[in-house]
Amino acid sequence: MTAWPRRAKIAFVGSHGIRKTTAAYAFAHTIQRAGRSVEFAREVVRDNPLGINESATGEAQLWVLVSQVRQELELAPKAEVLVTDRGVVDNYAYYLRACGGVDRFDIEPLVRNWGSTYDLVVRLLPDIPLREDGVRTTNNAFRDLIEGILDTVLPGFVRPERLVTLPASAITDSFDWWPLAERLAAIVDAPLLAEDVEAAPRPRARRRTPVVRPGGAEMQLDLDLPPTRPPG
Repeated sequence: MTAWPRRAKIAFVGSHGIRKTTAAYAFAHTIQRAGRSVEFAREVVRDNPLGINESATGEAQLWVLVSQVRQELELAPKAEVLVTDRGVVDNYAYYLRACGGVDRFDIEPLVRNWGSTYDLVVRLLPDIPLREDGVRTTNNAFRDLIEGILDTVLPGFVRPERLVTLPASAITDSFDWWPLAERLAAIVDAPLLAEDVEAAPRPRARRRTPVVRPGGAEMQLDLDLPPTRPPG
């Protein structure tokens, strides 16, 4: 199999409770169905030992940002495509909220430069209600505040041609991720389908059984990707 000429990275961003994890897993599934290797960078905020949601401090959100970058550094060399559940840009929005709108630790240059490393950024818009998961807040005003900050900072970190915007309500089992995968392949100037994959059906996201992580009530989708070669 001929690998892509360079590695690619796509981030799924937005506020919480808008099906980012579902979308990111489904996209990763599509990439692997095309015969390409893929790594998945999960949302790091749920491991934050310093607190999350409305009570998060600037230090807590700094931990999230740095952990996001570290995880991407570790995973990016391992596959042709890295799919991330969140990115530095939306984490920066939470950081600014926690710091009262002031960049206390002067990390804007890092976010700006790191934001340019994403080949595509998919922003999901919150047109669905928040649902209790035992971890993230269901405070609509808090989510709206994050979205407002993201509206302000996103244009400065992501070029328009690299930004894809989708309503959260569109992320269903029948959503077709194939065109977006083809767009990512075009950016790296390579075919989406691997040479040893003769014909891949346009894949559909599947429902997966949620699992509970140890130590909490967090519900997290399990990355259950099929074999590289699609069934005949």
